[in-house]
Amino acid sequence: MQEKTSPAPDPSDSGRQAGGTGTGEQSPVRPVIPAAAAKRANASVIGMIIALVVSIAAFLPVLLMNPLPKSDGFHPDIDVSAVARNATDVAGFTPVAPDTGGTFTPNYARWESGSGNGVPTWEVGYLTPKQSFIGLVQTRQPNPTWLVQQTKSAPVTGKRSAGGQEWELRDTGKGEKSMVLTYRGTTVVLTGSAQLDEFAELGAAVVKSIEANPAVTVSPSPGTAP
Repeated sequence: MQEKTSPAPDPSDSGRQAGGTGTGEQSPVRPVIPAAAAKRANASVIGMIIALVVSIAAFLPVLLMNPLPKSDGFHPDIDVSAVARNATDVAGFTPVAPDTGGTFTPNYARWESGSGNGVPTWEVGYLTPKQSFIGLVQTRQPNPTWLVQQTKSAPVTGKRSAGGQEWELRDTGKGEKSMVLTYRGTTVVLTGSAQLDEFAELGAAVVKSIEANPAVTVSPSPGTAP
């Protein structure tokens, strides 16, 4: 009887098996989050979203009630001529309503009874083309004290022609200046920080408006001799 023998293993096969085991890629390990931890994480995210929505809802009404200003600024619609006509009877004269062709924007027009200083006045505020301000005051009852107050105690520094009339120029030296004109029964004071060329432009429109209205008759004071 012949003895059967099993073939010996091939060394090269062992090498291939060993090599395969050493170089094989391992599958990635995926972390497992417990259900309770995942639930807490989701609750935190939902809470943040709810808080954000509540904050926006609280802020939105405030934003709607306070709209952002437009780039060219807010300009109220003031009809100076209409307000001047309404003030004519109580003023005793026709207040000026300068026609500047829309280059000067009025932001108020009113009649002041003069209860504080005893001098009733017609007042208009103008925003100039260069974004400065000039206030106009007109009265038929001026006095030296009132004039000093209106011009902020500025000294007389010269004359300025506007609308064919010579205006008195008063300058504080601190940016504020005034032009004063007494013409056809009323005194007009222009005061502000604008440039003199803008003062002259508005002054010319004022003179034109004065000349278009009836002249004001100034009654003599009680101490004036006949």
